[in-house]
Amino acid sequence: MLHTLAALPLAAALPNVGAQSYPDKPVRVVVPFAPGNTLDTALRQVAEVFKANTGQQLLVDAKPGGSGIIAAQNVMQAAPDGYTLLLANTSMFTINPHTFAKLPYDPEKNFKPVTNFLGSAMVMAVHSSVPANNVAEFVAWAKANSGKVSFASFTAGNSSHFAGVILNQRAGLDMTHVPFNGTPPAVQNLVGGQVNAAFLPLLAVKPHVDSGKVKVLAITSPQRSPLAPTLATFREQGYPELDIYIWAAIAAPAGTPDAIISKLNTEFGKALRSAEIKDKWSAMGFEPLPSSPDEFTRFAQGESKRWGEAVRISGFKASE
Repeated sequence: MLHTLAALPLAAALPNVGAQSYPDKPVRVVVPFAPGNTLDTALRQVAEVFKANTGQQLLVDAKPGGSGIIAAQNVMQAAPDGYTLLLANTSMFTINPHTFAKLPYDPEKNFKPVTNFLGSAMVMAVHSSVPANNVAEFVAWAKANSGKVSFASFTAGNSSHFAGVILNQRAGLDMTHVPFNGTPPAVQNLVGGQVNAAFLPLLAVKPHVDSGKVKVLAITSPQRSPLAPTLATFREQGYPELDIYIWAAIAAPAGTPDAIISKLNTEFGKALRSAEIKDKWSAMGFEPLPSSPDEFTRFAQGESKRWGEAVRISGFKASE
């Protein structure tokens, strides 16, 4: 212990030296979903711009499952040197703290925010066999088939899960929740008819909508999407409580030097503000959300308050 303490003054001076040349090797970004997820796709697109600007790769490392806890623990235990980052989704920082009695990480104590990353709405999609073309028709059908209707989410305890919980409550339904580890398996089971409905990003289901295997009934944004201008919002269909904006952010382990956080914020900001990313993400229904670390902290605090209320009303508690 004495040896460690004696080394502290020297160690404290080193990060500033390293920050000047940072990054000088690939940066690993841990994501909470399996490869092929829409967030995974978006991150790989940013990685191309990041490499062009810095000469270094962003290596995408999938650690799916556990409501993002597996990914979060992997990063919080990593060296705080800027070479291991976390792509945190909405639930990991603002929903999990309200649903788990004992969460093995603290979003504020174990991580340093780098920047907000992206935002997106979800759509309510149903299998083509469901005899409904809007929310009212779906609600009538679900009530007529009480106890037999299911909806998928891309993970338990996430916004895609609580969208279904909120619809159950507001419409008086009893849909069964079926969670998956990521968007691709949720889509696969929806297309296959193993589940009746799902709350997912538009991009994930659009090919199946175009092929006629899936229908979309509503979108969770306050306004209609340019990608689907004929698709009515939940608000338009009488469910303003389902205005839900999902997002993801970049974070580093606590203890990462501020100089490195600043460099990361600058580089991610350049990528997120680039015309290339704006054009690609616009076609995917994503919005780049570059921010300062302090701006993200304030944003996350507001989101946590909002989701805490939704969790309280739902009565949901995650299993340990």
